[in-house]
Amino acid sequence: MKVKLWGTRGSIPSPGPETIRYGGNTSCVGVTLSDGSMLALDAGTGIRSLGLALAAEPARLHILLTHLHLDHIQGLVFFAPAFRAQTEIVIWGPASPEASLRDRIARYISAPLSPVEVRELPCDVSFRHCPQTEWEIGPARIRAASVAHRGPTLGYRIDDGDSSLAYIPDHEPALGADIDALEEDWISGFELARDASMLIHDGQYADAEYPDHVGWGHSSLSHAISFARRTNAERTVLFHHDPMHSDERLDQLGREAQERWTAMGGAVGGIELGAERAEYELAAPTASAVPAS
Repeated sequence: MKVKLWGTRGSIPSPGPETIRYGGNTSCVGVTLSDGSMLALDAGTGIRSLGLALAAEPARLHILLTHLHLDHIQGLVFFAPAFRAQTEIVIWGPASPEASLRDRIARYISAPLSPVEVRELPCDVSFRHCPQTEWEIGPARIRAASVAHRGPTLGYRIDDGDSSLAYIPDHEPALGADIDALEEDWISGFELARDASMLIHDGQYADAEYPDHVGWGHSSLSHAISFARRTNAERTVLFHHDPMHSDERLDQLGREAQERWTAMGGAVGGIELGAERAEYELAAPTASAVPAS
């Protein structure tokens, strides 16, 4: 698998000179499977750039949404392939007793928030609730599971051959508990991330910020590191950066994460902060990084 980060920010886009290196676009990750087919994980504003990078040729694309907060779907109406009649798009997401996935997304892709309606999109688009069991997309096996975040929220695991990617961008696994003291069965998202080649995980708050945000659905740096260590992820990319964190602040958090990781016996380079346009190639048994340009 090949992985590219198109949007790494959380909550709200935060473009500006102070966020150039890590990026200001909200959550979107492109995954190219071993047969060349493409998946998009979330559809924040980063999916606009992903769409512009795709060739204007007939294609079948899958978009896997973790949840429907605006920072994870805001890019859908700016996704160029959605406006090509020859494109087939399958959008997967969490079920809700409130309404279907299509109807919930249509609240955003409709007046007065959008100039177009879902029914007006020229592409062939379908909406599917993620099944409770594993399913296949091309050569990949996909697994989804509910994780600790406000509202119906999923994490994903993608296994393609011997490599695996766990994607849990909005996650508060230590809510009301000591994550280091919990048994595995009681840790939200644990099985999705267990022994993953790469884990992309929520790392929104510095430890000093977290007490003011308990219950907001996001991790502190310490909790993200503990989760990665407990699940034995081979490589961890911290993601969903707080919109108030500048590049300089994220540099500090990145150094702190690496120091803590190696102090616990983790491999050098085993944890890092996600930067927009960074690319990775996952292969068993290691994941090698291609530096962002």
